[in-house]
Amino acid sequence: MCGIVGYTGKRNCSEVLLDGLSKLEYRGYDSAGVALVENGNIEVIKAQGRLQILANILAKRPPINASCGIGHTRWATHGAPSDVNSHPHSGARVSLVHNGIIENYISLKEKLSAKGYTFVSQTDTEVLVKLLDYNYKGDPMAAIMSTLAKVRGSYALAIVFSDFPDKIFGVRKESPLIIGYGEDENFLASDIPALLKYTRSYSILEEGEIAECTRTGITVYNEFGTPVKKEILTADWDMEAAEKGGYPHFMLKEIHEQPTALNATINPRVENGLPEFHIPDLDDSYLSTIENIHIVACGTAMHAGMVGKTAIEKLARIPAMVDIASEFRYRDPLIKENDLVIIISQSGETLDTLAALKLAKQRGAKTLAVVNVVGSSIARAADYVLYTHAGPEIAVASTKAYSVQLSIMYLFALRLALAKGCITESACKDYVTQLQAIPAQIEKMLVDTDNIKYLASQFMNTEHLFFLGRGFDYSLSLEGSLKLKEISYIHSEAYAAGELKHGTISLIVEGTPVVALATQTDVFEKTISNVKETKARGARVILLCREGVTVPDDVADFTVEIPKTADLLMPLLLIIPLQLFAYYMSVLRGCDVDKPRNLAKSVTVE
Repeated sequence: MCGIVGYTGKRNCSEVLLDGLSKLEYRGYDSAGVALVENGNIEVIKAQGRLQILANILAKRPPINASCGIGHTRWATHGAPSDVNSHPHSGARVSLVHNGIIENYISLKEKLSAKGYTFVSQTDTEVLVKLLDYNYKGDPMAAIMSTLAKVRGSYALAIVFSDFPDKIFGVRKESPLIIGYGEDENFLASDIPALLKYTRSYSILEEGEIAECTRTGITVYNEFGTPVKKEILTADWDMEAAEKGGYPHFMLKEIHEQPTALNATINPRVENGLPEFHIPDLDDSYLSTIENIHIVACGTAMHAGMVGKTAIEKLARIPAMVDIASEFRYRDPLIKENDLVIIISQSGETLDTLAALKLAKQRGAKTLAVVNVVGSSIARAADYVLYTHAGPEIAVASTKAYSVQLSIMYLFALRLALAKGCITESACKDYVTQLQAIPAQIEKMLVDTDNIKYLASQFMNTEHLFFLGRGFDYSLSLEGSLKLKEISYIHSEAYAAGELKHGTISLIVEGTPVVALATQTDVFEKTISNVKETKARGARVILLCREGVTVPDDVADFTVEIPKTADLLMPLLLIIPLQLFAYYMSVLRGCDVDKPRNLAKSVTVE
């Protein structure tokens, strides 16, 4: 969850660290801090709150001419947000920053206390650095290896030692960490955006690897201390993609980037009008043998999986199940040899999702990853990978990543249906043609969003809101509700419209806002009947429906029309007003759109 950056080189270290942390603040913003190494001393400056508070403190201090150091932006796990719980944490001769959780920190703390160590924070990280300090006898590599042998949990670490003023050490287990290669300078970071200003050349640390970085080079060792050769990758993102580009918030920029991202994800996978993945083993002969599909993801990605489930079952006529990743591996799932487990993750580093993938492989199933980050942990662990091409997504609330995940699920469902003989090539081509038309339709929808902004102005002061829908519309209700609650802090719930009479309708009183989704032809009339039930009890209704349908006058207070496309593909268009509604509600309520409270972009702890 937290963001880590490390630098050694020729530049002013504090400036590089602050710049890198500003690109990682989406990973956590409860506090921030840096450890700067100069003349055999480590100076730690840290503070609770947003990164700007740290920047203001540094600006008021006398200049520190350090060219080596580490930095951290925190999402709190152990210990509340505070100055003292902020990272970096230090021992007598060592300082480190940490992303992850040390599970056995209590027993380690007791042993260190018996040896005379005292603790000032409530964090597991302070225990880790004191253990490292205890094991340090002048050899950093030996101390790191000895320390990690006693630790259980997940971690990405950046470490500096006072008597090695030009070196930073990085090590990872489960939590992500990359190394960046510059000219006469080198870097550590949790994610690619922190490096883009300085280099596009990077490598991904594997489980248990330790990187030793100086300004002139990087050596990577395996868990046994043996040097290993790393593949050097090139980031295809650019600086502009990681900046706001004139938009007031990253979220709005990313909503508007969806047509481009969808074109980049869909079009390279269409040949002769049919889906084509260009993965030799993911061909029709294999697809035809699949008996069941398990879709595993978290949050927004799980909602994309719900749409994928319905598309797969409608088109390919085989069972598909959707699981929240954190529940999947603890319910002892029934997985058979001819099952396929589809893992969906924007970052490719979501810890629960990665663990679910590993469990699926242990059970003998093939795994397919749908991820946005090339070379991420999930991508490397899966049998097959379908990369989305959303580019960097900085806002915590996912928008374009969700849309491209949907597009991949549609392409997969169509190809699977062809392999199973459940759809003709002609019908498949018709769907693909309509799928390829979606980006242009979204562009038109985004030209004028004043109607959505007006609706937000009418409902901005509400504290409770309900979303209703059936089928695909229910899946979109869940995603629309999640978007609203996570960035506007409005209590919002999504329900299958047919469940209203089974308890939910007791919550509907005079003035209760209801967002009703009714875009699916086969259940349109039933949904309208459910909406009328809420109106009869005083609800204020926003109805989202297909363009051109006839809606009785007494159904809705406000109506938003969605352009026409196949029912199957409607979620790709329907999500746009839901995202915009959440965005404008958040703006009008004065919330921090891109950095909502208590949330971080990438969930790398359990």
